[in-house]
Amino acid sequence: MALSAFDFEQPVIDLENELKALQELNPPPDNLAEQVSALRERIERTRREIYDNLSAWQILQIARHQARPRALDYVRRIFTDWTELHGDRAYGDDHACIAGFALLDEQPVCLIGQQKGLDVRDNAYRNYGMMHPEGYRKALRVMRLAEKFGRPVICLLDTAGAFPGVGAEERGQAEAIARNILEMSTLRTPVICIVIGEGGSGGALGIGVGNRVLMQQYAFYSLISPEGCASILWRDAKFAPEAARALKFTARDLKELGVIDEIIPEPEGGAHRDANMAARLVGQAIRGHLAQLRAMSIDEIVEDRFQKFRRIGQWEEIETAP
Repeated sequence: MALSAFDFEQPVIDLENELKALQELNPPPDNLAEQVSALRERIERTRREIYDNLSAWQILQIARHQARPRALDYVRRIFTDWTELHGDRAYGDDHACIAGFALLDEQPVCLIGQQKGLDVRDNAYRNYGMMHPEGYRKALRVMRLAEKFGRPVICLLDTAGAFPGVGAEERGQAEAIARNILEMSTLRTPVICIVIGEGGSGGALGIGVGNRVLMQQYAFYSLISPEGCASILWRDAKFAPEAARALKFTARDLKELGVIDEIIPEPEGGAHRDANMAARLVGQAIRGHLAQLRAMSIDEIVEDRFQKFRRIGQWEEIETAP
């Protein structure tokens, strides 16, 4: 499948077209090899300059790319013996949430993920990765099994937000998310959360309370979409790029603020350019943090998670006159 390009990649596209035209010259120039080599170096240099200076709005576009690897893409590339569990044992099964067990280097782990679709039909089946209450309850059911059997929990976050439909609200969407946050904060097993695309508000946080919170380089994690923020503050979604900058939702911003623990690098041009390499990098990060957490006692793991979230944020104390 041909990958669609972003507007900000136009300088690279122009150079690639120039390279193609050069290679098709007939007769070819005497110094063809030299010209091709120089042009390829220029292409790589231009692409590097673009991706080293991306705006928050441009990063958001990469995070939303239709070909970006989904949760199941990482599950199949990093883990083995994936066994999925279904249903919340109360209402039904939510296809936007995947949950089950697998092996990581022959060690059993629990996997929870938000799964977006790959095409129109699949997106309808997966509800665009927006979980219902039964999805959060399914995730919690499987996490409790992981706690019972001493399996580390690995969560893959990728959602625009929890589903805001009337039915979801009637079935207790807010309670389901709040319950997960409460239960995950004291879960007696290691928990690693990774934002692999969109980290949309409480919808992501409902499976996002971990000892370690990691983000891929071109993912984002925000309490609201920039379009939604612009519509509220400026009454016009055209101000979304300005809102994106103000929201500080990029991996670099959140690492500086102490919200996340590590930025996982991506292949040049984004994870959608090389899913196998992206999976290798995510797998390396998981293994590194899992080794650290396995060296800790259960009580230390729970306290570590509590202290992590107590440290998040910036504030200033001001003394007032009596």
